[in-house]
Amino acid sequence: MTGAVRIDTSTPHPARVYDWFLGGKDNYPVDEELGRQIMGVDGTARHVARTNRWFMQRVTRWLAGAGGVRQFLDIGTGIPTEPNLHQIAQGIAPESRVVYTDNDPIVLKHAEALLHSTPEGATAYVQADVREPGRIVKEARQTLDLTRPVALFLVALTHFLGEEDDPHALVAGLVDALPSGSYLVLSQLTADFDPEAVARGVEMYRAGGVTLAPRSRAEIARFFEGLEPVEPGVVRLTDWHPELAVGETVDERAVVSLYGAVARKP
Repeated sequence: MTGAVRIDTSTPHPARVYDWFLGGKDNYPVDEELGRQIMGVDGTARHVARTNRWFMQRVTRWLAGAGGVRQFLDIGTGIPTEPNLHQIAQGIAPESRVVYTDNDPIVLKHAEALLHSTPEGATAYVQADVREPGRIVKEARQTLDLTRPVALFLVALTHFLGEEDDPHALVAGLVDALPSGSYLVLSQLTADFDPEAVARGVEMYRAGGVTLAPRSRAEIARFFEGLEPVEPGVVRLTDWHPELAVGETVDERAVVSLYGAVARKP
């Protein structure tokens, strides 16, 4: 676990806004303010945030079960909200090894909650930004065996990267560092379903100093170029193996403006 705690409470942070949507307490007035503004425009925003979390849980169940994966690298993990990825993975395969990464210092403060592993497995936390792929891979090697398959999770992360960050190259570089048999898991905001509401959300985040970059299905599919898609491919989050759902609810009013997919590195 690396990095120093220095929390900026003057501007909202995506991890803390997400925490507020999920009903957490590890956020500040500036984060709650942005969350309430978004809820004022879209009253289902909290349900959509939970839907994204449920997607992560379903994917983890599939990977640790049918996928046979025993190593996980979760970048942009966010503030701990149970069940966390390692709890699901190690509940199925106790020997699973998990590395969490985030750039919000408040997550570092709560990293201890992420480090309770089964005796057979391991968990670790790295304080880093996705724009530092080399550092993330170097630190991850201390816990993960990068000669064996790893599931790379980028859940609700890439839409916080602008085109100036070259997100497709960043993702490709991370995937390149992993061996054959690894998986890429990604969910990303889109304006394909409700462009007006998403545009308002983008403006609200921009006013708070946060980049939010929705992408089309074709742009999101580019993240998976050269990989073998797991059925059903790039779909709305609720359509990705709903039979794996545990404790999920449905809000018929909600427009879930996120695509998600899983693909295997050949």
